[in-house]
Parts: sequence; structure tokens; C-alpha cells
Amino acid sequence: MVVTVDIPDELAAQAKARGLSLEALVQDILARQLAAPPVEPRQPRTPEEIRAWLDSLAQFSDKIPPLPDTISREWIYQDHD
Repeated sequence: MVVTVDIPDELAAQAKARGLSLEALVQDILARQLAAPPVEPRQPRTPEEIRAWLDSLAQFSDKIPPLPDTISREWIYQDHD
């Protein structure tokens, strides 16, 4: 198989720094990727888990101040000196 790609300069620099040819470095990267254990697919969340997550996001929403009718630069920076 022949694969043609544009090689970023940093990949070429990594190969040079390791004393490898670009082809050897790419083969090494591919070999490590193929040897890595597969990532287990996540199970879909249950409705109860989704509800608990949404509730945790909204936990302190009652402490968020209401927005003014018009948002001005002064309002955005009102607490900064």
C-alpha cells in the first residue's frame, strides 16, 4: 500500500531529533497505535444519570444574578478596578 501525505515540519523535526528516518518514525507511531489496547465504548447514560448530571449543573443557579436589560461595558467590568 502506498500512502501519500503532507508531513508537518514538526514531525520531520521529531524524526531528526530521534535519529530516525521519517518513514521509520511514522511506522513506529502506527505500530504503537495498533498495539494500544482498544478503548472500550462508553455505555449510554441512564435517564437517572442524566438527570443527576443536569441537577448538579443547576445546583447553584439560584445564586446567578439576573441580567440587566442592556449589557454595557460598565456592567461587565463593574467589579473590577
